[in-house]
Amino acid sequence: MPPIDFADLPEAEAQCAELAALIRPQLAPDTALIGIHSGGVWVARRLRELLGLAEEIGMIDVSFYRDDFGEKGLHPQVKPTSIPFEIENRDLILVDDVLYTGRTTRAAINELFDYGRPSRIRLAVLADRGGRELPVCAQFCAWRIDLGDGQELVLESGAGGRLRWRLAEHA
Repeated sequence: MPPIDFADLPEAEAQCAELAALIRPQLAPDTALIGIHSGGVWVARRLRELLGLAEEIGMIDVSFYRDDFGEKGLHPQVKPTSIPFEIENRDLILVDDVLYTGRTTRAAINELFDYGRPSRIRLAVLADRGGRELPVCAQFCAWRIDLGDGQELVLESGAGGRLRWRLAEHA
């Protein structure tokens, strides 16, 4: 497959609206959103707004739960995990920007269970780029994309918190 070009990237804000439309019919009264730092937190904030949810979102940083922590060490910008609600027996939607290998999702689920036992955890992502190494799939996904070798999809928060995609090239 030929590499994707920046001009071909979809509008991230429109994808958030699409993701909200996918989630809305399946919201339970006790559903809570938890975003994975950093892109997932940005998306979860936008979803909360679009879905009209009163409850604050949870924010989770999986740095200490990653299975490659020993190899890569601590990420230089670790953010605090903040879950301002009980998760015991709650319906949770874990939110991330990009689903790739599944390892970040696995780490987030491991961390969530340190806070309690949810009744259900579903995954919502703006983009699924394939390449899974673990049996993880998103129940809600706005975009499935195949990237060329050495390409990485990066979500950025620009002026006024507006979300946009950027492609990064790796050697």
